[in-house]
Amino acid sequence: RAVAMSVSHSSRLNKLVREQYMKLPQDGLVQVTYVWIDGSGEGVRCKTRTLDKEPKSIEDVPEWNFDGSSTAQAEGSNSDMFLVPVRMFRDPFCLDPNKLVLCEVLKYNRKPAETNLRHTCKKVMDLVKDSHPWFGMEQEYTLLGINGHPYGWPDNGFPGPQGPYYCGVGADKVYGRDIVESHYKACLYAGVKICGTNAEVMPSQWEFQVGPCEGIEMGDHLWMARFILHRVCEDFGVVATLDPKPMTGNWNGAGCHTNYSTEEMRREGGLKHIEAAIEKLSRRHDYHICVYDPRGGRDNSRRLTGHHETSNIFEFSAGVANRGASIRIPRQVGQDGCGYFEDRRPAANCDPYAVTEAIMRTTVLNESGVETKDYA
Repeated sequence: RAVAMSVSHSSRLNKLVREQYMKLPQDGLVQVTYVWIDGSGEGVRCKTRTLDKEPKSIEDVPEWNFDGSSTAQAEGSNSDMFLVPVRMFRDPFCLDPNKLVLCEVLKYNRKPAETNLRHTCKKVMDLVKDSHPWFGMEQEYTLLGINGHPYGWPDNGFPGPQGPYYCGVGADKVYGRDIVESHYKACLYAGVKICGTNAEVMPSQWEFQVGPCEGIEMGDHLWMARFILHRVCEDFGVVATLDPKPMTGNWNGAGCHTNYSTEEMRREGGLKHIEAAIEKLSRRHDYHICVYDPRGGRDNSRRLTGHHETSNIFEFSAGVANRGASIRIPRQVGQDGCGYFEDRRPAANCDPYAVTEAIMRTTVLNESGVETKDYA
C-alpha cells in the first residue's frame, strides 16, 4: 500500500483504454508537440497543434506562441511569447508521423527570453565550428514518489549504506528500472543521441548519457531527453528530480558530467592540447562555477563538497582517473595520448547550453576572467 500511494492518481488510469484511441487513424493530419524551457531555466513546458501534413524538416514547422505570464516569462499585460522551432524529433508517445519540436523562446520584441541560453550558445558554436567540438553529457537524476520521498525508500527510514546500488541488479538494489528502460527506448525512437544508462551510487538515482554531439546539438538533444524523461515518469506516476543534492547526509549528489574534445585533441598527440585546455579552465574556475547551475553556484555548493566523488567547489583540480577532481582525464586517454577529458563540475540541473558555451569560450576563444565577450 505504501508503494501504491507514492505514485500519482493519473498513472492508475486504465492504459488499455487509452490504447484503443491511440490506434485510430489520423487521415494524413499530424500532431506536433512544441517543447520549450520555462522561466525557471529548469522546467520544460509543451503544447500540441495539428498540421495538415507531416513536416519533413524544421523549416516546415511554423512558429507559434504561448502565454508567458503563466510560465514566469512575461507580464500579463504583454504576455505573448514566440516559439521558434529549432530541432525536430519523432514522437515516441503518439508515434509516427507525429513530432516533438524543441523551440527557442523569443519575447514580444523578438529578443531572446532570459532563460533562452541557446541563442548565445549557437553564436559561439558557429564561431568555433572549425574546431569540431564534441560533447557527451552524463545526466544523473533521482526518482521520487509523488510525496517527494525517494522512490522505493522505506517510508520511515533509509535504505542500507551506499555500495551495492551502483550498476546494481535485483529488487533490493535498484528501484524503477521499468522507467529507465522505457525512457531509453523512447529516446532511441525519437532520434535523441542517447548512448547509455546505469543505476547510480545512491538508491533510486540513475544516469543516462547523451552524445557524442557536435556543437549546439548537445544542448538540443539533452533538453529533449529531459523532456522525454519527465513525460515517461508522468505515465508511471513518479517524479524525476535533477536537484544536485536531493538527500542531505551521507548520500551522493547528482551531476551532469561533461565530456569534451576538439578535433586536435582527438588526433595523435592530442594530450598536449587537452592539458592546455585544462590549464585555461584552471584560471577561470569561478566563472565556470557560476554558470554550471541555474543559481550561480548555490545549488552546486550543496554538492561539490570534496566528498562523495566530487571536488571542492572552492578549488580547481585535475587528474588522471580521479573522480574527486574538477577535471578527470580518463586513464585510456592518458595511455593513448589523445582523446577527451571530463568536466565533473556541472550540476544535474545545469543548462547544457550554458555549460558547453562556457567551455568553448574558455578553451577555444581564450576568454579569461568572469566577463564574457559579445561577438555580435
